[in-house]
Amino acid sequence: MREILGRRRRLLRGDGKSELISAALTYATEWRWPVLPGVTTHPQGTSRCGCPDPECTVPGAHPFDPGLLAATTDERMVRWWWANRPAAPIILATGGKAPCAVSLPALPAAHALTALDRMGMRLGPVVASPARWAILVKPYSMEQLGELLYAKDFVPGSLRFHGEGGYIALPPSETGQGPISWQRAPLPGSASPWVPDVEAVVDAVVEALTRTGVSAPEL
Repeated sequence: MREILGRRRRLLRGDGKSELISAALTYATEWRWPVLPGVTTHPQGTSRCGCPDPECTVPGAHPFDPGLLAATTDERMVRWWWANRPAAPIILATGGKAPCAVSLPALPAAHALTALDRMGMRLGPVVASPARWAILVKPYSMEQLGELLYAKDFVPGSLRFHGEGGYIALPPSETGQGPISWQRAPLPGSASPWVPDVEAVVDAVVEALTRTGVSAPEL
C-alpha cells in the first residue's frame, strides 16, 4: 500500500514539463493572461539561445516563433503549443488587459523589497530570475508612463518597463539565464492576482533605493 501511495504522489506531482503546461493553462484560462511559448535554449549550450541571434542577451526568455502577437488565452491553443514544445518557457505578453511589469537588477531589487516591506507598501506578485526581478503592476499606457517619469527628478537607468508590446517570462520556466520563479507568489486559489498601480511602485522603489543608498547599476 505504501508503494502505491508513493507512486500516486509522484504521478500527481508530475515532472517539470507537466508543471509548465499546467502553469500556462492557469495563466491563460483562469487568470486571462495572454501567453505563448518562448524560444528554447540552444541544444549545444543552455546559456545560448535557440534563436538566430548568436549574441542574444535574453537566451530562452523571449518569443520568436510564434511572435508576440500570437499570445492568447485560448485553452486549445495553449495545450497544442506545450504538447508540441513541452519544455518551452512561458512568455506573458504584457499590457492590454494583462499585467505590466517594472523590473530591476536582482540585488538592488532585494534591498528595495525589504525597504518596501518596512514602509508597509503592498505588493502583488514578483517574478525573479537570477539577473532581474519584475514587480507586476496594473496595465498602463505609454502616455501615463511618460508623464510619471517626466515628473521624477531621478529614475535609476536600470529600471525597465514592460508595458504594451512587451513581455516577461513566467514561472516555472527555465531559460538560458536560469530558472524563473516567484519571489512573491500569488495567493493560492486566487482568480486573477491583485497588482498595484505603476505610480505607486515606481515612487516606492525610487524612494527605497534612495533611502537605503543602494545604487541600481545600468544593466
